[in-house]
Amino acid sequence: MTRRRPTAVTAAHRTRAAACLALTAAVLAVWFGYGWYAAAHDDSAAFARTRDRVLAAGEQAVQNMNTLDAADLDRGLALWESSTTGALHDQLVQGRAAFAAQVQQAKTVTSAQILSGAVTELDDRAGRATVMVAVRITVRTPKAATPATSTKDSRLLGELTRTGDTWKLSALGQAPMGTTADTPAPTASAAPTGPSASATPGH
Repeated sequence: MTRRRPTAVTAAHRTRAAACLALTAAVLAVWFGYGWYAAAHDDSAAFARTRDRVLAAGEQAVQNMNTLDAADLDRGLALWESSTTGALHDQLVQGRAAFAAQVQQAKTVTSAQILSGAVTELDDRAGRATVMVAVRITVRTPKAATPATSTKDSRLLGELTRTGDTWKLSALGQAPMGTTADTPAPTASAAPTGPSASATPGH
């Protein structure tokens, strides 16, 4: 009888040890499962925040690029330049003087209203994105000999590039007819060839 007791005790210990191991495994499974779930949702939330920032920046930049008052040209053109980067920015800087002369002669006041917008492409790691923006552009000539007002609705495709902590337009052009959210980003060649191209108010 005395020899059987240690066997019984050992078996009980083994049972308790197995139960502890099973409980530990279950706890670890829950912990790692929660960690994976939390990480996945953190990534999704971060991507959604970036997408919202890109859309806000894209809409604001498109509005800036279609807003200009002949009576306050320096401020308006400086806003254009601060909203852009890359080849588009260079084109605006190089054509600034000639375009300013055109606007002063025409005495136009251009304003823009964003109707809708969507991010069609976003590569956060590369710092590139594409937005499609529907905008209503109004051009007035209040100081001309014959005052006039014209309004036009346009859909524009803009490519944005991240510079530091901000997103700026690096290309902008008219969206082709039938464009959908699946349309690819405009290439560098789609950038306006000068301030009088598609990025210019009223064009």
